[in-house]
Amino acid sequence: MNENDANKENSRLPPGQHLTERFPVLQKGRIPSVDRESYLLEVEGEVEKTMKFSLAELNQLQDKQIIADIHCVTSWSKFDTNWSGISFKKLFNLVKPKDSAKFVEFLCADDGFTTTVPIERLNTDNALLALSYEGEPINDKHGGPVRPIIPELYFYKSAKWVIKITFLKEDRLGYWERGGYSNKADPWKEQRYSYHD
Repeated sequence: MNENDANKENSRLPPGQHLTERFPVLQKGRIPSVDRESYLLEVEGEVEKTMKFSLAELNQLQDKQIIADIHCVTSWSKFDTNWSGISFKKLFNLVKPKDSAKFVEFLCADDGFTTTVPIERLNTDNALLALSYEGEPINDKHGGPVRPIIPELYFYKSAKWVIKITFLKEDRLGYWERGGYSNKADPWKEQRYSYHD
């Protein structure tokens, strides 16, 4: 790697992070196995239209692919990950969030794990509800069949094994956030823990 390549790489790496070629697998407990045949994603809360989607229905809605760098709060980063799925803009057009919807909570099959993000964090060009990774359906260890990908935040905000999306009027701390992790989770500001907020 020449000096220019190294400088370019370093400019993509948030402070306190190190680059990895691997894709480490981390979660709070066991890796759940979600039955793809019976899977339903519920979308509810501050929306005009509560909806449920089977995995087949979600696959029919796919409209977006991103190449994104991801950053874990444990300090690893992985460049150029390839995800495909549904733009949040398309999902919002279907369920029609009310003006009162300010936050979005993701509930997971991982024993009730949740995390919440401001709705504007999903209204970006680089966020999506992912169904595939590197051209294949997302496997169990990487959070399949469905997970949000929000590259601008530490990766615990891109919750694995999502089974319900709830639009909220007010913020609600998730599992890691109640345990002391930052609710803002901006890797470029090193917002790893709540005392960094």
